[in-house]
Amino acid sequence: MQSAVTMSSKNQIVVPREAREKLNLHPGSQFLVLCKEDRIVLVPRPDDFVKRMSGLHRDAWAGTGDYLKKERENWGE
Repeated sequence: MQSAVTMSSKNQIVVPREAREKLNLHPGSQFLVLCKEDRIVLVPRPDDFVKRMSGLHRDAWAGTGDYLKKERENWGE
């Protein structure tokens, strides 16, 4: 989805209906505002940050259990 919005004289923008429906946004929804060098990114603020971040990068840690077990076995040497 891609659409253009215009900032009002009160510095407000309207989130397009398609985006609101897709992200289940309602009046009062809060956003995190990320300022990048050449753009602004709006991210819906999660209700629970811990739940939202749970499992992040799980694939990167796959298989590390065996490595750690071998390393710990060598500590006594």
